[in-house]
Amino acid sequence: MSRKGSNTDGKTDLANGSMSSSPEEMSGAEEGRETSSGIEVEASDLSLSLTGDDGGPNRTSTESRDTDTESSGEDAVVFTIDLRQDRPASKLVVTKEKEKKVGLYTIYVNPANTHQFAVGGRDQFVRIYDQRKIDENENNGVLKKFCPHHLVNSESKANITCLVYSHDGTELLASYNDEDIYLFNSSHSDGAQYVKRYKGHRNNATVKGVNFYGPKSEFVVSGSDCGHIFLWEKSSCQIIQFMEGDKGGVVNCLEPHPHLPVLATSGLDHDVKIWAPTAEASTELTGLKDVIKKNKRERDEDSLHHTDLFDSHMLWFLMHHLRQRRHHRRWRDPGVGATDADSDESPSSSDTSDEEEGPDRVQCMPS
Repeated sequence: MSRKGSNTDGKTDLANGSMSSSPEEMSGAEEGRETSSGIEVEASDLSLSLTGDDGGPNRTSTESRDTDTESSGEDAVVFTIDLRQDRPASKLVVTKEKEKKVGLYTIYVNPANTHQFAVGGRDQFVRIYDQRKIDENENNGVLKKFCPHHLVNSESKANITCLVYSHDGTELLASYNDEDIYLFNSSHSDGAQYVKRYKGHRNNATVKGVNFYGPKSEFVVSGSDCGHIFLWEKSSCQIIQFMEGDKGGVVNCLEPHPHLPVLATSGLDHDVKIWAPTAEASTELTGLKDVIKKNKRERDEDSLHHTDLFDSHMLWFLMHHLRQRRHHRRWRDPGVGATDADSDESPSSSDTSDEEEGPDRVQCMPS
């Protein structure tokens, strides 16, 4: 299985197939499609940072521009770091909804206006800030907020796991846990409704990434709890390709090459997979309807629990993954004896137990 692509007049033609880290397993998207863009863009000097200061484990996200780096994390604080100077990061803003802090999972700098950046996290709002105009006494420093209108007062406790600007900064993609992916026009006024919606995947078990794909952000790409990679045509919202990404289930990160029709993905498998459009035959999208129905059914079933299952599912998947890694290390290490292996829990019984119990056995109440 393979893919082939040609680049003419700035456009990339993609044939279908699936992509992988090994050339023998590669396949791809659809003919006449285009490529590029990125979730996390490294630049030379400046960085924004979302980091935790509580000493515990913390999800962080970093976004860079020409001279600074911005970083954010679950303590709701956005830091700015000037890489030209030898000094600690400075606090830029604390993200709040009214007086309540909002933990952050994702941050992205507007490529067309590097003074502006967007953040998302443990509530339903995409928040855009302008570093030149942050006044925490006025609207908590927020320039504008976006949210799908049906989620504004929803009891589903929606979280944003990832957001990203398009290549020219005119659009913003936001992926919501156990909801859909929404496209916003970044020039619209505060509170404006989304302009496009992308369905079919499932974002529940871990922090899912989302990205644009194509030199002019013509496509939308996301991982899914089912282990597949979904590719939508941005304008029509139609799924034009889906591929099996991780055999261990759950594809989290997707990063297109900034110039070439190449995509890097990772999830709960032990490797990073590099995908390239080298297939000669088009994909029939066999099994797509069944996968979409299964994702929808599981989402509907979980919604009946009326609890915040985001962290509980993540905990279960990570614990399951760590047990598998420990099991693989033990069998790879010739120095591990029977006593050592027996002293640990049985890998086969623990895996079976996890599969039987499933993530719903871990019910974390909303924080």
